[in-house]
Amino acid sequence: MNPAAALHRLGQSLWLDNITRTMLDDGTLARYIAEFSVTGLTSNPTIYNLAVKGSTAYDTAIAARVREGLTGDRLFFELAIEDLTRAADLFRPIYDGTGGLDGWVSLEVSPHLAYDAAATLAAAKDLFARAARPNLFIKIPGTPKGLPAIEEAVAAGVPVNVTLLFTHEHYLAAAEAYLRGIERRIDAGLSPRVASVASLFISRWDASSARDLPPHLKNTLGIAVGERCYQAYRSLLASDRFQRLANSGALPQRLLFASTGTKDPALSDHLYVRGLAAPHTINTMPEQTLLAFADHGALGGVLSSAGGQSSRTLFEIARTGLDVAALGDQLQSQGAAAFVKSWDELMQVIATKAGGA
Repeated sequence: MNPAAALHRLGQSLWLDNITRTMLDDGTLARYIAEFSVTGLTSNPTIYNLAVKGSTAYDTAIAARVREGLTGDRLFFELAIEDLTRAADLFRPIYDGTGGLDGWVSLEVSPHLAYDAAATLAAAKDLFARAARPNLFIKIPGTPKGLPAIEEAVAAGVPVNVTLLFTHEHYLAAAEAYLRGIERRIDAGLSPRVASVASLFISRWDASSARDLPPHLKNTLGIAVGERCYQAYRSLLASDRFQRLANSGALPQRLLFASTGTKDPALSDHLYVRGLAAPHTINTMPEQTLLAFADHGALGGVLSSAGGQSSRTLFEIARTGLDVAALGDQLQSQGAAAFVKSWDELMQVIATKAGGA
């Protein structure tokens, strides 16, 4: 059994943090599903910026959309929906076989809407309706201004991938928004089976804190935060509040570990796969990380639902003077800004290609 299949058997879903039209056309995604137990994928503005800019695979489609009078974000979302509905159809047997728990793809609203709850909600409803696939998440940033949109989207029956979560506090706020949305549906006599995942970003913790920590604590913060959030996640699933919702048919908002590619070349290329193995969670990994783990990865232990080493690690890090909560808020703001930058670059790439169509 290859390492990817072993991780899947342990109970963690492996999702691909990438999509390109080429991997759909040449069968690469179908092969990853068959050989590496990949059961879903995620996308974001950075991924699409690289995909469109780095190939000619979208040029014909862009030219066709230009002839239809589409430009800018309207044109982009047509391209993205074409890709993601094809991917969703590949994952549909997994979605059906797991009762809607797995087999998902994700499409992000414009990052320019990260601080506009009303516009985010409107975009989420529109994109989900246009895609017309039950296994498509709409990604909404878990920023303070995004949380009301998350609750409203869930209450409206839109599946949500809450993105840009970094801290324990961010995760709990996202979980609270999801639970309120589900409770509102139950109170209104609607089905509570609206899926969601909470995406916790990992690798940026270590890349941002390396200069501020002593050698024995370097590259420990990301996994420690992940383990702490996993503890909170397991506690929430066991809570009376969630059990009441589950009795009505609600699904768990699964914890998803994102940004799990290793940024420091001196580290293991699958550090955040091996270190974040945990049942009933998701690890969405870059293509390079997936291939590395499938080739030479190895499983160690699993995350502890009681917190494991995370409390001690976070305590020692706090003693160095590093304010983890403040750094997490900074990383969330930087992440939102980075997605805006990628989005703007993507719009420029599309405009340039459209101009030459």
